[in-house]
Amino acid sequence: MRFYRLYTAGILAALGLTLGAWSDVLPEFSADDPSVPGCLIDTADPNPPAYYRIDLITTRKVTGARLASGSADVLFVPSPFGVSISPSGTYVYDLDIHVDKIKPPNEGEYAVWITTPDLKNVHFLGSLDENYRVQGRVEWNKFLVVVSLETDIGDRWSGPIVLRGMSRSGLMHTMAGHGPFETENCAVFGYS
Repeated sequence: MRFYRLYTAGILAALGLTLGAWSDVLPEFSADDPSVPGCLIDTADPNPPAYYRIDLITTRKVTGARLASGSADVLFVPSPFGVSISPSGTYVYDLDIHVDKIKPPNEGEYAVWITTPDLKNVHFLGSLDENYRVQGRVEWNKFLVVVSLETDIGDRWSGPIVLRGMSRSGLMHTMAGHGPFETENCAVFGYS
């Protein structure tokens, strides 16, 4: 059944349609309704696959966070078609971010941002709560997670970066810096 759901989502994406366009037509599904086939009910995985997990690495530049570590669990947003697709045609992911070995800041708060690898698009996901967790949603295939120490939250981070990590798909890059295409070095794209 998963094949058919992925196939249907692919057809919708190829036609430029999304679940948002069908939200008025599709009924709401409930796992408690015995008349709804089980293949149409998707629930968040309580044990998300470690393959998609983003490891957050400390920059060691902020006092109280030099030993910090964390991760962002990447979950596919449930959909009756198997995957959720944004209006721009990219996957929609839920993120569950948690940080360990970090002390409360003396001033300000730890803010979590998501951004495209070229840093042109930046979105504030939220601030870490008292348990150093935050959840949010992203609609980019390749993205970075940035945790910064902020005294005033604006359109993008302005304080020091505490932790950073890259999505699994962000690790894929162009071959422009290899072989006959050595006109651009991989370091230009953030790879060494």
